[in-house]
Amino acid sequence: MTGTLPHTPGRQARNARLAVCYFFVLLGVVTGVWAARIPAVKETVGLSDGQLSYGLLAIAAGLVIGMRFAGRLTDRLGSARLMTPAAVLTALAVIAPGYATTLPVLIASLFCFGLVNASLDVSMNAHGVQVERAYGRPLMSSFHGMFSVGGLLGAGIGAAFAWAGVAAGPTFAATAIPLAALCLLARRGLLPSTPAPAENRARPRRRVSWTARIALLGAVAFAGLVGEGAANDWTAVYLHDHLAAAPGLAAVGFAVFSTAMTIGRLAGDGLAARLGPVRLVRWSGVTAAAGLGAALALPSVPLSIAGFAVFGLGLSTIVPLVFSAAGNDDPERAGEAIAQVAMLGYSGLVLGPAIIGGAAELAGLRIALTIPLALAVFMAASAPALRGRRSPSE
Repeated sequence: MTGTLPHTPGRQARNARLAVCYFFVLLGVVTGVWAARIPAVKETVGLSDGQLSYGLLAIAAGLVIGMRFAGRLTDRLGSARLMTPAAVLTALAVIAPGYATTLPVLIASLFCFGLVNASLDVSMNAHGVQVERAYGRPLMSSFHGMFSVGGLLGAGIGAAFAWAGVAAGPTFAATAIPLAALCLLARRGLLPSTPAPAENRARPRRRVSWTARIALLGAVAFAGLVGEGAANDWTAVYLHDHLAAAPGLAAVGFAVFSTAMTIGRLAGDGLAARLGPVRLVRWSGVTAAAGLGAALALPSVPLSIAGFAVFGLGLSTIVPLVFSAAGNDDPERAGEAIAQVAMLGYSGLVLGPAIIGGAAELAGLRIALTIPLALAVFMAASAPALRGRRSPSE
């Protein structure tokens, strides 16, 4: 630990950690319940697969545009001041798509959902960095683990409402309104806002330019999220089409991957404190490459599923550590740094499955899935980018 890290009383820091965990869970639940009810929304609006893709792209567009402003808002206002209204709006914004009856209304509502989602994502990661500094040790991996837990919970909620025959709109409302109300309690635990100095806010602020380190961190995040996106969309397809797994067993592959990701993130803080972010990312990249390589090379369905689990474990800590490194690089512009990295990273989540699909058309899915394998090697090689003087684990 460096002697320059700010001191926060233990109880205040613990309360802040719990509060940030809640906001990560909230975003996970909202994302999970939305994903679970996409088929119901598609049926209600009467969309084809192509038309649905326009709506899904609207979320991505809202995220990318929102990132352009979320970082500066976070640094100007302070992460605590922005996070609560952003969380309330994100929770409530998921309701409107459930009541959409036309494609233009669905596109507009999903764009707004992506827009406010960006503000929550950046501000809660920036506040997570602030809590890390208060603790003096890594916490970001477990925060992202709570997002994964929330995603599993949200998917379960969506599935339960679907099983009960409840429409998408009431499902979203019944989930989102209590989540938004609980934000008002969670906000009490947040650390005091640390907005930009008044003299900086009084004059027009020039946009902070990209640095080589932030660009490289963004590239690592992009690589990690290409891997996550590929696993989300192509694991079951690969097991079913190439290894002749039954549909139910093929679906287990992604479930195992997701569970491994969650476990890895919840265990990641201890590993980061013990190994340091550079060594952990290096070994995580190697692990991810080995796991995916085994999944593609082994002809057995159970062994391939085990390989996907190792792939998930390897990927699990990389993006959280990248966000932490970006936020700790310069505390006065933590929001903008995280937003820049997130903008590159999430483009990997959006573009990755399409890249894999295009490559699969040309060379087959097994060859196409070597792309995230190569990117895992790139992440391992790029691990020194995480070395920074303000990292809480160094």
